[in-house]
Amino acid sequence: MQPLVGQDLTHTQPRLMHWLATATAVSGVVAAASFVQPPDATATTARAGKATYETTSAARPAAAPDPRRVTFPVDCGPNRLDVVRKVSGDLDLDGTTETVAVVRCHTETGTPPSGVFVLARPTDPKAPPRVVATLVAPSQKLSVQDLTLQGGEISAALLGYSTLDVPRCCPDVRKNTKWQWRDGKFLQTDLPPEGATEGA
Repeated sequence: MQPLVGQDLTHTQPRLMHWLATATAVSGVVAAASFVQPPDATATTARAGKATYETTSAARPAAAPDPRRVTFPVDCGPNRLDVVRKVSGDLDLDGTTETVAVVRCHTETGTPPSGVFVLARPTDPKAPPRVVATLVAPSQKLSVQDLTLQGGEISAALLGYSTLDVPRCCPDVRKNTKWQWRDGKFLQTDLPPEGATEGA
């Protein structure tokens, strides 16, 4: 027995319209999804010539090492260790940020010697930063002023004492110094006193 023509068309038309509506909705979702990407995504060219997306969060500079998380090689006895100055930047041009920290033992009087250390990020993100270089050791009995970092060059004024008779509160020798990463190490250069002429 053949179905009536009117019944067949009436039964088929809603299915066809439903399928078209569904297909249109799906294509709209796919088209919209092609414009919605992670906020830090960039387009790159795949081998097949199609554009793919990858996040660039790994390329963002990581936070500078925090000296407050570091155990410095300084013995302060019962006193705490103070971080008195810090600067951060890419010192060796490897794309990561290092921190230069000036630390000294806490005291209410006098001028305790300072240490200047370079800190790098650890390989384990949960570990504290690493001390990778010592620019000034506390055993040198120097104080540090005017720590700056510009163009990968670290500069500071080192204050010391001409004799043991000079009171520890009042250093009487000042030396301007800079450090720069070259050939796998930090090279130190003492600058001439301000106002001095080279060769004089």
